[in-house]
Amino acid sequence: MSEHRRKPPPPQGGGRAAARRAAQQPQGRRAAPSRGSAAGPPPNSEPYGQERPSGGRAEARRAAQRGSRRRAPDAAEMSSGGGAGGHGGGGRRTGGGGSGSEGGRGRGRGSGKPAKKRLIDYPRANRSGWRRFVPSWKQVTSLAIGFVGLIVGASGVALALVHVPDESLAAKQQNNVYLWSNGKVMARDGKANRQNLDFAQIPVSMQNAAIAAENATFWDDSGVDPMGIARALFNMAKGGDTQGGSTITQQYVKNAMLNQNQTLDRKFKELFISIKVGADEPKEKILQGYLNTSYYGRGAYGLQAAAQAYYGKDAFDLKPDESAMLATVLKGADLYDPSGGTGPNSSKAANTKRAKARWSWILDREVENGLLSKAKRDSYRGKFPTPDEPKPVASKSGQIGYLMDTAKKYVLKNSSITEPEFDRGGFQIRTTFDESKVSKLEDSVKKVNKRYIDPDERAKDKYVQFGAASVVPGDGKIVALYGGEGYDKGHFSNNADTFGVPVGSTWKPFVLAAAMKDGTPASQHQPLSVDSKYNGNDHLKVKSADGDYVRKRDNSPFYQENESNHPWGYISLTKAMEQSVNTPFVQLGMDVGMDKVRDMAHAAGISEESFDKNLNPSFALGTSTPSAIRMANAYATFADSGTKVEPYSVTEVKRGGEVEQGFDPPKQETAMDRNIANNVTKVLQNVIQNGTAKDAKRLGKPAAGKTGTTDENKSAWFVGYTPKLSTSVTMFREDPKNPRQLSMNGVGGFDSIHGGALPTEVWTEYMLKANVPYAQFEPALPLGQVANEAGMPTPKPTPSPTQKPSETPSGKPSGSSSPSNSPSPTPTETCADWDINCQNNGGTTTGGTGGPGGDTGGNTTPPPDPGTSGGDSGGGLFGGPSG
Repeated sequence: MSEHRRKPPPPQGGGRAAARRAAQQPQGRRAAPSRGSAAGPPPNSEPYGQERPSGGRAEARRAAQRGSRRRAPDAAEMSSGGGAGGHGGGGRRTGGGGSGSEGGRGRGRGSGKPAKKRLIDYPRANRSGWRRFVPSWKQVTSLAIGFVGLIVGASGVALALVHVPDESLAAKQQNNVYLWSNGKVMARDGKANRQNLDFAQIPVSMQNAAIAAENATFWDDSGVDPMGIARALFNMAKGGDTQGGSTITQQYVKNAMLNQNQTLDRKFKELFISIKVGADEPKEKILQGYLNTSYYGRGAYGLQAAAQAYYGKDAFDLKPDESAMLATVLKGADLYDPSGGTGPNSSKAANTKRAKARWSWILDREVENGLLSKAKRDSYRGKFPTPDEPKPVASKSGQIGYLMDTAKKYVLKNSSITEPEFDRGGFQIRTTFDESKVSKLEDSVKKVNKRYIDPDERAKDKYVQFGAASVVPGDGKIVALYGGEGYDKGHFSNNADTFGVPVGSTWKPFVLAAAMKDGTPASQHQPLSVDSKYNGNDHLKVKSADGDYVRKRDNSPFYQENESNHPWGYISLTKAMEQSVNTPFVQLGMDVGMDKVRDMAHAAGISEESFDKNLNPSFALGTSTPSAIRMANAYATFADSGTKVEPYSVTEVKRGGEVEQGFDPPKQETAMDRNIANNVTKVLQNVIQNGTAKDAKRLGKPAAGKTGTTDENKSAWFVGYTPKLSTSVTMFREDPKNPRQLSMNGVGGFDSIHGGALPTEVWTEYMLKANVPYAQFEPALPLGQVANEAGMPTPKPTPSPTQKPSETPSGKPSGSSSPSNSPSPTPTETCADWDINCQNNGGTTTGGTGGPGGDTGGNTTPPPDPGTSGGDSGGGLFGGPSG
């Protein structure tokens, strides 16, 4: 190529302009030498005339990346130091122009690899000093968006994974509430005073009051209050007082599912669980749970317990103003219960003022939210529903424990409710017990006990116990009982409903009733009249129904003893009952058949479990051991002319407001012919008027009854009744640490204790106080044949020169025993020297051949198969060891 066509090369080191010009040169073309350059080739170049690469586009790109900002040299600079062949040109990494001049050195500093770009420019590279550490607005915005996104994402994951726990055991825990017959609370049994209700049992007025007071948007909100939670968290974070700010849903979650610790951790759990509960559970269930688990003060957890504690009624019966009052105490009972609290600012006056103000505000809020009409609201102005004064929750002290025990047994016996289920609580048990009569029966026992019994003065007075029960004839309901000194005194056995205390001569009316029903072989099994006569003398050989003498195990004749040896001769059954003479009734029982006697007692209401299994002669004298409740109920059968009703102590059981089945009143049954019962009553009236129970005449109303005392004076009874109330009283002596009956000889300073003494006195004191209405018994019509024992004529009695007929009874009963290896205790009835009210000297009991027994008769030697004595097989009201 000719010389003149070559373009001059671009100046070296010309900065961006040079790079741009270089980039514009076409590759492969020769460049003409610069006009101002020296002749001759530059150093390190190809020989003159040959093409030298100018760097092309790659060189231009590298130049651009280096970001050189030097301007292109002007003509003057090129002429002075940038010649084409100067020392500073030519090299690939050298600056253009000059022979090692300043321009070349500048190009050397700007060369090298570019700095890497950082993902997050912080501290900021293009700032100096403190400005390097100030983030840009873009960085701040990005961080905020990222943080919010992280929180939202984490919350979403947490909400998806959160598990709504079951209600805690504490929130589910309830008690059993026992009510008196009039519906008042008698006692509560359980750790938490709570009775959970179904939603249908919660009055609308209470729903509205709670919503107006606590969470007006309840029916529409999501279940949480974010601002309230934020306030609570902030307050806790700065160490201030904890606060709620919670919705009804949150409070339900806190009460029922979480612990009560006011911590950040618990607040977060409450938030997430509440959102989940609010989304998944019906609002009705949430409101029900809230009202059932909230604390209302006065020891009341839940609405039902609160309604009882404040107004003595069921929750369903609350009026709107009363509901508003209970919603008031949800704010904090210690400050809002009008009766006062325990805090320093919780006086009765201050609390009442606060309660009235909040109560009024709640009613106004109900109007604002359309939950109460203005007219209804106006009707409550100035009419604050003052709650009842607080009453201590009854414990098991006094008779309460025995009442609860009796009612519980009845519930378990008459329903499908198991004991573990019952003990978990939640039941409301309405009983038959009359609060007034229970109190008066207890007072009567205490009065007599205080008058005669002094353990500090007499060792014999230790361990003396009473038991008693009252039953309504024709109905069967148990209205009162006395079980002992009380659970709080360490006496846990219910003396009114227990076994083991033989009833003695109070059994004789069943013998008489059986004779009037079934007769004897001598009467061709035609009913006997109460005027029939039997030998009442002491120490008589007893015959079996076929006429053979009853023999002991050693084959010697069995003799029945009275308490005294008074020669009664042949006396009427009425007289024998009046004076409680034993021999006529033992022989009568043998003639009728002891199985018939047992069946009659069972028909009257005595439970089979309490029978002495040995139907020997002593069976007629009360070796069986029914409870006081059963004896009162059996005599109530006589009082109601032969109509028996099973004794019962519970009229209604509810759980969660729903009535449990199985507690309808027992049905009436015909136990015996009306006239048989009426004739027994006529005979027993004579016992009070002329016989061993004369102290009961003080009642001044038609009454009938029978005394009884047992072997060795170990127990004494009186069972008496009017047409409207039947009551039994037992007295015995037993060491609770060594449960065996002890003799009462010497108790109270008396030689012996008999049914006509202290038990009759307790009965009379109680019946005088019990407001028993006056009523006459149904008249008895003549019944049965008047017959003598075995059809024999009635011989005249031969008085003993050393024994007055009825004024001077024998003293102490004999303790002698027969040769039998298994003696059977027999009851006795006698008059001791101290007993000014008793004028008989007959004796009710017993005894076998071991000498004169007395009312208890010493130890009776039974016939061939005597078995065990006393009947220890049960005998409580509901069977079982104490039932």
